[in-house]
Amino acid sequence: MIANNPLTPKYFSINCKGQLLSLDTPVIMGILNTTPDSFFDGGKYHNIDLAIRQTEKMLKDGASIIDIGGYSSRPGADGVELQEEMDRVIPVIEKISNTFKDAILSIDTFRAKVAMEAVNAGASIVNDISAGDDDPNMIETVASLGVPYIAMHKQGHSKTMQINPKYSNVITEILDYFINKIQLYRKAGIKDVIIDPGFGFGKNLEHNYSLLKNLSAFNMLDCPILAGLSRKRMINEVLNISSKEALNGTTVANTIALLNGANILRVHDVKEAVEAVKIVMNFEL
Repeated sequence: MIANNPLTPKYFSINCKGQLLSLDTPVIMGILNTTPDSFFDGGKYHNIDLAIRQTEKMLKDGASIIDIGGYSSRPGADGVELQEEMDRVIPVIEKISNTFKDAILSIDTFRAKVAMEAVNAGASIVNDISAGDDDPNMIETVASLGVPYIAMHKQGHSKTMQINPKYSNVITEILDYFINKIQLYRKAGIKDVIIDPGFGFGKNLEHNYSLLKNLSAFNMLDCPILAGLSRKRMINEVLNISSKEALNGTTVANTIALLNGANILRVHDVKEAVEAVKIVMNFEL
C-alpha cells in the first residue's frame, strides 16, 4: 500500500449477489468479447469452449471480474439485434458460471433485457456503456436486480461518436454528468455504483489524456472508478502502432490511471495489469 499518498484509491467494496469484492487494492476486470467484430480480439471467443479457456487463463492470471459482452461498441461498429446479443452472451455466462462457481461475472450491455437475463444466468454486475441513456428501463432493472452498476460516459453513438467530439471542459462536463446520474441511481435504489469516464467514447486524443491526467478529480463522486484503456486508439495514435502492438503502452497508461485513483482496470491482458497494480501499490512516493 502506498504510504500517505493522497492519490491512493479510497476504500470501497461492492456486493456482487452476496459475494463481497473489496476494492481496497485495485482489481482487474478481464475482457471476454463474444463478438466477431471487436476492435482487438473480435471472433476469438464466440465459441463457448474457447471462452471457457480464456476465462480460466484470466482467472489464473489474477482477474477479479470477467466482463462478457456480445455487442461491439468500437467506433463505427454496426448495431446488433437484441436476440443476437442474447444468443452471444447468455449461453457463455451460464457455462462460465457453472464451471467457475466463485467467479464474479459482469455483463457488458446497454439493454435492460440482456442485463436481466444475464444476471439470471449467473452475472452479478451490469456494465453499461450508456449509463442508462440508451434504454429507459435499465436503471429500474438494475435496481430490481440488486447488483453493482458500472455507468460509463459517452458522447454520441458508436457510428458517429468519434466524428469531431467537442467539450467546453471535458472534466467538468463529465463530472456534472455523473453528479446528476448518481442522484438518479440512488433514488432508484442502486446501492453500488462504479463510474467509468469512457476513454475513447466520444473523446479525441486531447480529451482522453486530460481525463487520464485528471482522473483523481472523479474521487469527489465518492464512487469506485473504472479505467478502460486497454489497447485503445489513444495509445496507438501516440505510438504510431496497431492495437496488437499496444501492450506496453497500455501498461504505462494503466499505471498512470492507478496513480490517479483507479479502482478497477478493464483489460485484455490480465497478467500485465496485475503486475502494474503490484508495483504501484508498493511504490513509496
